[in-house]
Amino acid sequence: MSRTRFCLSLALGLLGAQAVAEPAAPPRDAAPAEARRDEPAAESVSPLFNALGNTSAWLAYKARFVTDQGRVVDTGNGQISHSEGQGYGMLLAVAAGDRDAFQRIWNWTRANLMVRDDSLLAWRWEPDKRPGVADTNNATDGDILVAWALVEAADAWSDMGYRAAARRMAVDIGRRTILFGVASQPLLPGMSGFSAEDRADGPVANLSYWIFPAFPRLATVAGEIDWAAVTRSGLDLLAKAQFGPSKLPTEWISLRDPAPKPAAGFPAVFSYNSIRIPLYLAWAGITDHRLHAPFSQTWGARERMGLPIVDTAGGHTVEWMQEPGYEALSALEACAVSGEALPASFTAPAKSENYYPATLHLLALVAVQTRFKTCLGR
Repeated sequence: MSRTRFCLSLALGLLGAQAVAEPAAPPRDAAPAEARRDEPAAESVSPLFNALGNTSAWLAYKARFVTDQGRVVDTGNGQISHSEGQGYGMLLAVAAGDRDAFQRIWNWTRANLMVRDDSLLAWRWEPDKRPGVADTNNATDGDILVAWALVEAADAWSDMGYRAAARRMAVDIGRRTILFGVASQPLLPGMSGFSAEDRADGPVANLSYWIFPAFPRLATVAGEIDWAAVTRSGLDLLAKAQFGPSKLPTEWISLRDPAPKPAAGFPAVFSYNSIRIPLYLAWAGITDHRLHAPFSQTWGARERMGLPIVDTAGGHTVEWMQEPGYEALSALEACAVSGEALPASFTAPAKSENYYPATLHLLALVAVQTRFKTCLGR
């Protein structure tokens, strides 16, 4: 198991496994009446479409991580695939204007991860197992990423099928994973294993699952869900979950008590999941210095390249994330918070790193192109 995904795997690995046969690819979705009613009168334009601005980087990424069938391969984690990776791949395909790649990734996702009774996705697929899906629990961030990508694709290519699929997913995300009845309105990381009924310290949340730029876009297809409240709940939790001398959030957070605290049974670290929080804040145009301060201070005080894994209790570094793609996140953070110019390496992703840092680098590029072009110096 690669350390890059150990937190998610640890959490979902606590849940029971259920074998499910891999289905055939479903037919292309037809837009239901409710989706047609929600269509805007004027044609929408996706803010993500063609936003990457680096064709060679996308072609290199696609060649290394996307199979001909559309499976996005996590090279740092046993060559598995997961809903998160499929969602990132779909978003990047829209940002690259590559409809063929988008359709292939979406086709594989439907055929292999849509094995539940609802419109959410099984979170993990293993190439050396049959069936490839052993655990049908969802990962809410993966669901959000795929639904968001479908919204962008629907607007980019005027495809009502994508819009209908996005709506079905968004409605189920809202109804099944957001606890609107709880005071803090948390976003559950998965339907099973994280609620107050499942854990003594539940509900348990993960701040990196609040994908802030996605929520306004999901509101365009599922307006009955209060996505603005979801955003507020994430920002409120981020302001409160500042642990130890570093004031950083842990990966997994218990919301049982009025004051959040690190969840039991998980390392109390700021690590591979949590480094995405400032990415999503910046991408959404949320630049409040009070929210960004723990990340800016931790990354700005580094004495070496790479991002630190921080023990929040003592505030000390326990390990380093050294692949170059991670550096793009700290560069984006400095740009978003202080307007610092981006280094030349920011627009030249490395060609020999694993799926996760390579993906984060391209996502950071998209965030800059959509929000902070002035940091590019041109």
